[in-house]
Amino acid sequence: MRLPYVPTPPIPANAEEAAIIERTLERRGDEGLIPLDLALLHSPAITNGWNSFMGAIRTKTSISADLRELAICRVAALNRAHFEWIQHYPLALEAGISMKGLKTIRDGTPGDLNEKQIAVLDFTTASTKDGHVADMIFEGLKKHFSDKEIVEIVATVAAYNCVSRFLVALDVAEGNGVSVADYPMK
Repeated sequence: MRLPYVPTPPIPANAEEAAIIERTLERRGDEGLIPLDLALLHSPAITNGWNSFMGAIRTKTSISADLRELAICRVAALNRAHFEWIQHYPLALEAGISMKGLKTIRDGTPGDLNEKQIAVLDFTTASTKDGHVADMIFEGLKKHFSDKEIVEIVATVAAYNCVSRFLVALDVAEGNGVSVADYPMK
């Protein structure tokens, strides 16, 4: 990492920071604080907002786990966010993405994704690489998803682009920026 991680356990400066640390620990559960948290906690206020926003993205949307993890893993691969990939590719497999599908997500090669998954993959790729999403790609989302689901997919892709850029810029957990061909797959 390009900065030192905060100490483990973090040392709060006041009661407000202690509450933020506690909420972060609650969100992580048995896993405890991960390197991302130990980087974010340099700014408890940012950590607090991050936890709220990312908690909603991860647990309060109506999109299925396979689509959420597909989008997150595609963002990780495109932005070479190794730590993000390591955290989420097992979740993609657990959510039902096949190894061939995971390879498609990682490398952009043809695979065995269904139409909904391909629509999310195409949107994620366009949004992450270019920012601008062509009407034809957006129509692919509209064909399969409600307005609410589209907002949630777009928010998930945008949120994890934020995460990946944070991870890569600070090299959180080290190893970011390496070739995606080197990213593990069980």
